[in-house]
Amino acid sequence: MGLVMRKDVPEELTWDLSVIYDTEEALEADAKRLEELGRHLEETYKGKLVTPQAISDCLTEAQELYEKAGLLGSYGELAVSVDYYDVKNQERNERIGMLLSEVFSRISFIESEILMQDETVLKEAAALEEGNGSYLRELLRKKKHQLTPETERVLAALSPVFNAPYQIYDMAKLADMKFDSFEAEGEEFPLGYSLFEDSYEYEPRTEVRRTAFRAFSEKIRQYENVTAAAYQTQVQSEKIMAKLRGFDSVIDSLLFQQEVSREMYDRQLDLIMERLAPHMRKYAKLLQKAYGLERMTSADLKLGIDPSYVPSVTIEESKNYIEKGLAVLGEDYVEMIRTAYRERWVDFAQNQGKSTGGFCSSPYGSHSFILLSWHNQMADVFTLAHELGHAGHFKACNEAQSVYGVDVSTYFVEAPSTMNELLMAHYLLKTNPDKRFRRWVLGCMVGKTYYHNFVTHFLEAVYQREVYRLIDAGGSVQAETLNRIMRETLEKFWGDAVEICDGAELTWMRQPHYYMGLYSYTYSAGLTIATQVCRRIEEEGQTAVDDWKRVLAAGSTKSPADLARMAGVDITTSEPFINTIDTIGAMIDEICQLTGELDN
Repeated sequence: MGLVMRKDVPEELTWDLSVIYDTEEALEADAKRLEELGRHLEETYKGKLVTPQAISDCLTEAQELYEKAGLLGSYGELAVSVDYYDVKNQERNERIGMLLSEVFSRISFIESEILMQDETVLKEAAALEEGNGSYLRELLRKKKHQLTPETERVLAALSPVFNAPYQIYDMAKLADMKFDSFEAEGEEFPLGYSLFEDSYEYEPRTEVRRTAFRAFSEKIRQYENVTAAAYQTQVQSEKIMAKLRGFDSVIDSLLFQQEVSREMYDRQLDLIMERLAPHMRKYAKLLQKAYGLERMTSADLKLGIDPSYVPSVTIEESKNYIEKGLAVLGEDYVEMIRTAYRERWVDFAQNQGKSTGGFCSSPYGSHSFILLSWHNQMADVFTLAHELGHAGHFKACNEAQSVYGVDVSTYFVEAPSTMNELLMAHYLLKTNPDKRFRRWVLGCMVGKTYYHNFVTHFLEAVYQREVYRLIDAGGSVQAETLNRIMRETLEKFWGDAVEICDGAELTWMRQPHYYMGLYSYTYSAGLTIATQVCRRIEEEGQTAVDDWKRVLAAGSTKSPADLARMAGVDITTSEPFINTIDTIGAMIDEICQLTGELDN
């Protein structure tokens, strides 16, 4: 059987968006209030933001507008994300998007007028109201890249146009692609985006796994040109904006948004390519031996280390695992987890038209909403723990900071999520001394947590850097070019240990992060921070936990390097990355050792 339609999904498997708006009337009331706030701010403050008091008053009043905008925008996008076939949700989301662009265009004068004042005026304004400090600090940082007030107003009004490439990508991927079933080993198997990425890539039966890979690749290849056109529009618009704002390159422009230096970015990518590749080639050879494969291909890389040892976990059972695994973070954190299950923060369902992968959305003024597709595997437990890491992070900073202090740099934002995966794994390792169980947990860490963040997303980041280098040099990208860059990236990392089979070069089509700036590389940064802090927690206990919880509450009041430093990690040096890669290598060595002992 294929995936069910959204209307046929049991309610207990879905999230409850009514906590944001329980009726359309409530949504419309907030939309109306948002318009009123925009007009009020314009009528009250436009042309008058020349004193610290006026600036402070304006920003304080604007906090309600930003909160309403966040709730409306999140509601529209979340409703669409679980069913791209629902026209009503699509229309509502489009309507909200147009409203937000109109309102933000109306209030674009706020930034422009504030930036016309002396730095001393801005500092005095920040001192008047602590909640506005993050906004003003960020404004000062980007002052030299600000354009004229009229230009900024027009750019704000054009935000739906700038968001169009991502929307086109999602519609092609989640609404237009219809997958046929495939045959393998004399059986017929249903196929879909989430079914492939969440199930078939991990399928121990070689013929089923590789046939699914071929069928999936053949289908998405039919959409490579439209997807490339959407991506070309995205990167070219980023280039235009970078040039308008006075940046030397697109990469510099995107790193500026994250408060990350070019040196940190390049060092991270080059270091991982050089030092991690040998370890992962060794792991690939181990998988090849474990499954008795004549050749190791890119369709085989997501396999678990033990083909006959895959614990099944129900949603109810996952609650017990996660509560105990994350108990080290305190009773308040565990209570958040219980609430997430009880109040339906999570959408577990598998249905047609639903977004693939997993994400956590945390609108200010509400709790988090987590999307994933549950397949009754322990891998799902790690995914849910990961997304609850985001939920715990934004619960802490949303409670401690104003709406201006929660826009955490994407460079740091994956640290709390990957931290939870590591804490879960460390908990499991302590619960059972059996060698096979230990190998399985270590395999989950290497083959899921570290592979996903230090290999999958890392290789996407290396590919992305080559794309932007091409764009910065005045070039353009089409499907053929993108396929070539991705294949060369994969071949460089895997060497002769893995055969890069046809279809692997299409990996670039599967990642929505390319429409979110330089996001892919931040996963390995976040996991590096998490690895080092997790080691501190193991060694120092409550002191390290307390430091970490202070970091979570700090939100965007600190730069990502300062947040890491608060947790005891100097991310501006090579040392944390080298230590983390060595940790991965040591785990692979232990898996090899345990395999030898178990085989004997």
